Amino acid sequence: MLRAVDDTPDACRGFLALAGEASWQRRMADLAVRATSQSWRGRATQQRHALELILARLAGQRQAPRLGRAERLVLALAREAVALADTLPQEPRTRLRERLLQGLTGEATLIPLFHLLREAARQRERGFTVRFTGLTENTPYDLLLEREGVQAELVCETLSAEEGRQVPRGDWCRLMDGINPDLQTWLAAHPGRYLLKMTLPEGIQGPEQLAELQQRISAMLADRKRQDASAAAVLKLDPLMLAGAQAAGQGLPERLRNQFGPDAQLAVTADPAGGSVFVMAARAGRENAVAGAIVRRLEAAAESRLSGTRAGIVSVFLEDVERPEWRSLRETLEVEGAVRRFFTTTKAARITAVACATRMEMFGMAPPDAAEQGELRFRNQAHPAAKLSALQPAILSFS
Repeated sequence: MLRAVDDTPDACRGFLALAGEASWQRRMADLAVRATSQSWRGRATQQRHALELILARLAGQRQAPRLGRAERLVLALAREAVALADTLPQEPRTRLRERLLQGLTGEATLIPLFHLLREAARQRERGFTVRFTGLTENTPYDLLLEREGVQAELVCETLSAEEGRQVPRGDWCRLMDGINPDLQTWLAAHPGRYLLKMTLPEGIQGPEQLAELQQRISAMLADRKRQDASAAAVLKLDPLMLAGAQAAGQGLPERLRNQFGPDAQLAVTADPAGGSVFVMAARAGRENAVAGAIVRRLEAAAESRLSGTRAGIVSVFLEDVERPEWRSLRETLEVEGAVRRFFTTTKAARITAVACATRMEMFGMAPPDAAEQGELRFRNQAHPAAKLSALQPAILSFS
């Protein structure tokens, strides 16, 4: 596992120098506008771009700050990037900088680059010689591993959990930002504790449905209706009867999550002065398919990014997933079951092993929030290379 190191912000500033001061300052100015805590989308932006905001905060320190575990790990990876850049010729170094700049554009993040750096560091610690052939030779796979004369190609993929959600979190945040002014006004005029349950049989299918749903909620509140049903959505307003929910106090989000499950989108609006609470909970008509999205990415990687002439490892970084959802995906064996079923198909023939990690592992959280050993690992028993002893540190199967 990548070790959390004690370091000064010099490593952070060296990393930012790879991007260039102008590019970095433009990015920070953009995030300052979008990451306002006064909106749901702003808070989501803060969460999504936490890595960049950590780097910016540390780079701005005049003296070496007292670092938490996540910050030490981030700095260790930033130092990995600087050390790698120093070893690369001009053209590969340019490719590295292009990847960095891609992560500082629009909705993209630095996570794909840091996933690559983290994976390389972990494989070196396992005793492999690691070559960044994706940068140096423009190979479709990212890393070439070698140990005891055996080679393996390693692909680093980054996948958003949004691809498997029926009610995307981004759409949910836009809905909440749109409805929140009306909701605040309504709650002030109708003190109490409320629960608005929304069943969306087909999830949210684009901006038109999102706008229609917002209008229906506003109209429902204005007319003081308790229920509104259509083929697209069933809305039901009830008193909030959740135990211990007399106020939006500590522990309410956890109790709501326990009641509605990891697939639900939840929001709490509160009037602390009056003790009023309004909870919104939305679920689609079917469960999320995050594990299915992972398998689709594995299929694409096997077809386009592995040669089939060596052992092939695909390391998937699952983005935009929170701790309860990631824990549920592991404890219900949903990811394991989907990957193992994939291994029985012909599309998996080029893949020797699969790994899966999230920010919980990258930022050094402890189990059960994070997976044991820093990732989930699955071995394709049908692949000839799966039994090679030289590869066992990289493809140890999850159990």
